[in-house]
Order: sequence, then structure tokens, then C-alpha cells
Amino acid sequence: MSSSIRTLKTFLAVVRYGTFAAAGAKIGLTPAAVGLQIKALEEALNCQLFVRSGRSVTLAPQGRLRVAKIEDIVAAYDSLVHIDERAGLSGHVSVGALVSALMGAFSDALQAIKEKHPRLNVSLYAGQSREFAVKVLRGELDAAVVTQSPEPLNPELLWTPLYTESMIGIVPRAAPGMTDPDLSYRVLATLPFLRFDKRTWTGQLVQQTLLHLGLTLDDGMELNSIETIIELVRQGFGGSIVPRLANVDWSRDEHLRVIELPGVAVFRHVGLLELRRHGRGNFTNEVKTYFFSLGPRA
Repeated sequence: MSSSIRTLKTFLAVVRYGTFAAAGAKIGLTPAAVGLQIKALEEALNCQLFVRSGRSVTLAPQGRLRVAKIEDIVAAYDSLVHIDERAGLSGHVSVGALVSALMGAFSDALQAIKEKHPRLNVSLYAGQSREFAVKVLRGELDAAVVTQSPEPLNPELLWTPLYTESMIGIVPRAAPGMTDPDLSYRVLATLPFLRFDKRTWTGQLVQQTLLHLGLTLDDGMELNSIETIIELVRQGFGGSIVPRLANVDWSRDEHLRVIELPGVAVFRHVGLLELRRHGRGNFTNEVKTYFFSLGPRA
């Protein structure tokens, strides 16, 4: 049985990576070994799964018809492997997460899940939403905590909203004039603007916020790390617009002042990204259950 499952996983790797060589590189087989497994599977199923053309392969009609069923079989087998005899989660999962999510709400969720399931081993990888979407699609990550994509996702991916963060302005509390109790967001125009990378999904939300406010700001720096931006604002390098990170108590920050942005209907929606069919649904369901139990958060 395990040999057959490995062959089915090899088939899915070829579907995902497009060639025997690329699939083999990901799963630790030579292109020839991948080819032999696919040939054996075609003989067992009595059909052609791939059309070969030089080094490239494309799914044959019979292969395309079988992808979903094979994904279901592999996912079901993986879920059996990861069943804990004590009815808890066990084994290893690989999860990507925005660093800003780890600073806030998601770290609490992981801690609660680990306490409930001590035999579960979670590997965490920090990065950006766009790159995580590619890694989840390729099977390199079991799931990822990402910002909602501004573009349609690959149909193989499922994104489930977990919580929402409003956009806020931040300025250094020690800068001249920042003690004014009626401080307006327009003060951002008097400071170098520390902008989140415009190429990222969160960076696009920042740009939408600026458009809502009608502000054109002088970019002092462009960075791809919210936590770095926050620290630079604390040190007086400028002001910025960032998501109001969940579980971060901004009011207690002695070096930072938050400026509300009235009338701005721009929010960062953070959610869990996973394949529609995969073998670690028990873990991702646990994450979603944790957040759903907290109720709406904004």
C-alpha cells in the first residue's frame, strides 16, 4: 500500500511541477525513477496519464480526469498517518506566517494549539503573502497565514478569513507637535513617509488608504517589514500607515503615537491559506476553530 501511495504522490508531483526532472528534484528521485513510477501507474490504471514531448509532459485527458480522485486518496492516507491514538494532533506541519501575524493574534493561536496537542510539531517560516501562496500551491507548506489577495487565487487554493485589522497612522511621540490632543492624520505630510513595499498585498492596502485620505507623501524609505517600520517610527525616522496589529497594545507604547483615520474603509483581512485537498486538514481546522471561537475581530 505504501508503495502505491508513493506512486500516487509522484504523479501529483509531476502534475504540480510539470516535468519528471522537476518533480524528482522535489521528492528525491531521478527523472528515470519518476518515469518508471508513472509508467507503472499507467499500466495499473490501464490508461495514458501524460503526453510526453521531449523532456516536458502534459496531462492527457485520462490523467486530468483522475487528478482530483488521486488527491483525495493521498489526503485520506495522510490523515490516517497523522491520527494520534489519544485523539490529539501529532506529527509535523509546516506553516508560513507574516511576521506581523506572529507578533499578534496567530502566536496566541499556536500557543493554545500546542498546549492542547503537545505531540504536534510545528515548523514556522516567516515571509510575505505572495510567496507563501506559491509555496502552499507547490506543497512546500501545509498552510500559511496571509493577507487576503487583491487578485483571484488559484482554484486549488482555499483562503479562510481569521481576523481583520484596520489601517492606522503612526508617528514618533517625541517629535515636535506630536503631543497635540487633536493631532490629525495630515501631520504625516510633515514627516518622511516610511512606506510598506508597494509590490506586496499589504503595500497595496497602504496605497488605497492614502488615496482615501487624499494624501501625497514624501517617501523617506520603502521597506517590506511592518515591524521594522514600527521600530523606525519609534526612533523618530518618520511616520507611516500600517495595519493595527491584533493583540498589540498600541496605547502602552511610550515612543509611538497612533493616529486614527476617520472615514477610511480600508482593512487588512488576515486568513489561513491551504490547498482545497491536503492531508493536514485536522491542523488547519484547529486553527480556524480557535479564531472562530473568538468571534469577529476588527
